Amino acid sequence: MSEHTPSSSHTVSAELLQRYDKPGPRYTSYPTAVEFHSDFDETAYRQALKAAALINAPLSIYTHLPFCQERCLYCACNVVITPHQQVAEPYLERLKREIELVQDLLGERRKVSQFHFGGGTPTYYRPEQLAELMQFYRQHFDFLPDAEIALEVDPRVTTSEHLEVLAAQGFNRLSLGVQDFDPLVQETVHRIQSVTDARALIDYARALGFGSINVDLIYGLPHQSNTSFSRTIKQVIALKPDRLAVYSFALVPWMKQHQKLLPQDALPKGLAKFELLAIARELLLQAGYQDIGMDHFALPGDELSIAQRQGRLWRNFMGYTTAKAPDMIGLGLSAIGSVAGSFSQNVKKLSQYYQALDEGRLPIERGYALNKDDLLRQHVIRELMCNFVIDKAEVEQRFAVDFDEYFALELSELKPLEAEGFVRLEDKAILAVDLGRLFVRNIAMVFDAYLRAKKQERPAFSRTV
Repeated sequence: MSEHTPSSSHTVSAELLQRYDKPGPRYTSYPTAVEFHSDFDETAYRQALKAAALINAPLSIYTHLPFCQERCLYCACNVVITPHQQVAEPYLERLKREIELVQDLLGERRKVSQFHFGGGTPTYYRPEQLAELMQFYRQHFDFLPDAEIALEVDPRVTTSEHLEVLAAQGFNRLSLGVQDFDPLVQETVHRIQSVTDARALIDYARALGFGSINVDLIYGLPHQSNTSFSRTIKQVIALKPDRLAVYSFALVPWMKQHQKLLPQDALPKGLAKFELLAIARELLLQAGYQDIGMDHFALPGDELSIAQRQGRLWRNFMGYTTAKAPDMIGLGLSAIGSVAGSFSQNVKKLSQYYQALDEGRLPIERGYALNKDDLLRQHVIRELMCNFVIDKAEVEQRFAVDFDEYFALELSELKPLEAEGFVRLEDKAILAVDLGRLFVRNIAMVFDAYLRAKKQERPAFSRTV
């Protein structure tokens, strides 16, 4: 296997990967969901919503629509598989009840700057069902004129009527799950779709006025090779999406048993897997895309690229964004929210979700109330993951600490990473440079007090590369 140098003066070798490609969080939150616990219950969540009602700021809203017609073998999301659409109809009625309960606790705080339908497959539902659900949301919340209104779509089940109805309902962003266009890879992971269908969907979405199109890809899937993945990247570039996410395949068979059905000997590992990312990154940068954060790329004129260059990119459970809403409401099965300095997660079983709402209860399963140290480390980790830099003076002013004194241990542990070419330690800042952009999770892990405090008895995270 050859060594590869991804726009860096440092070479990634098998030995380097062996030391740094290890299980670690993706830091969609800090503390991570591993720290959530059942002591944070419905009562705690209700109190958080009441506290959030006193804040004069827009909201972010995430809605989980978990149903899919069939299972993709790589998937690590919480989904409900059924080809019978009538099974999914009662879910919408329970979801409306949850919306009403939450909105009642939020009182007059109704403005929304960011909204997202995630899945599962949101377009599993018929167009008229999605329109009716969106109209229900608009009855309970006020969407700002420039609100980011997005959803994830599966090109295999999304019709032109879906797009027409969604555009009429104000959706302006679309994210297509592609993963890979190679026929052998698609057959192996049970997700067969064509470039032609994806192109038709993107072209029609643009004609309808969708302002931003994202494509999701995954590297590390069975049978992917440098040649095949390079071909997929070039095919995607030809579609000219505004943004791309090139995710590392999260192999978590201890959590998702169906992943054991994948041919393990066909999974690219170590340097072979890293080369897939390096190839994608090189081709995307050559095509004019900007590296805006962990696994994410955008065209230079995209608002995410502009925000990253200006050091104001933000990140929450929905991904990278410019909408810095202080509170994010999670609605639906297994949905996670971030409200008034706390995290909350709904139950993961459909029967429990239905039962709670039928009884007039919010379906909270667990959560976490952040302390001052959590909030400080959350900010530092977010700045790394979003903007690749920690401004010490800004942190000191925001949290009233002496940065070098507070993080003395962390600074000492960053020294070896500086020698590797991951970071540059300056008097006033810490910068992720060169390979640090590819190993940013490893840098962030240095600031994770929970990883430091305990060793997991069983695997908890996918690998960092």
